Amino acid sequence: MLSKKLLIFTLVSIMISVFLSGTSYSKPKQEFYEIRIYHLENIQQEQMVDSYLQNALLPALNRHGINRVGVFKPLSNDTAKIRLIYVLVPYKTEQQFVKLPAQLEMDKQYNLDGQAYINALYNNTPYQRIESILLRAFRNMPVLQLPQFKNSSEYKEKRIYELRSYEGPTEKLYRNKVHMFNEGGEIEIFHRLGFNAVFYGDVLIGSRTPNLMYMTSFDDKESRDAHWQTFRTDPAWKKLSGMEYYKRNVSKSTIILLKAAPYSEI
Repeated sequence: MLSKKLLIFTLVSIMISVFLSGTSYSKPKQEFYEIRIYHLENIQQEQMVDSYLQNALLPALNRHGINRVGVFKPLSNDTAKIRLIYVLVPYKTEQQFVKLPAQLEMDKQYNLDGQAYINALYNNTPYQRIESILLRAFRNMPVLQLPQFKNSSEYKEKRIYELRSYEGPTEKLYRNKVHMFNEGGEIEIFHRLGFNAVFYGDVLIGSRTPNLMYMTSFDDKESRDAHWQTFRTDPAWKKLSGMEYYKRNVSKSTIILLKAAPYSEI
């Protein structure tokens, strides 16, 4: 009788082990990200888009299972001729991205909340143009991460989000740079040095390809500058960037410093 109980216990233990190994430790699927960039001519358009995003679009996205939506503005917006608003929308699957426009069109609450924006007249438009970029998350960081800040929420306006894009000279050399982030260990260096990354993504559709983009975040401008100084002198980075295999894989880099809108979910 004892041996029979022991056998049953062993079989149950094996089944539990197999179940846990197939669920708890499975790697998350790579998400997809849309970056919408609103190009605005004046403060009136900026206010109209802000109202639409805060009161109509973000609540509607949440209703349709899309959250962690970020809304950001460049630090240079107040002095720029063309104002910009960046909206970062994470999707669990590409199907979720494809189905969203039809879902919003059928969403009565969305159409009611956003009627001023949606029904704007041709001579009173809420924006100049909308630019859209579609990305797929890197394998080594497949899911968007909400940043953790040391400063309290009352200092939220000091927080800096840095959006970078690295264009490759050719498709092959671009893939070499992506390899540098994943297999080469560049993501690990950023993580170890506390860059508080939000996402890393491979641009699938956009006006400038081949290209990758990623976003890091910092408590303030001073923290951002200090982190990059540490990165430049880090032994692991110096070794990685000095490898001949990874030479000349970026033809252009673009750096944009952003601040989060008060209603941003990131």
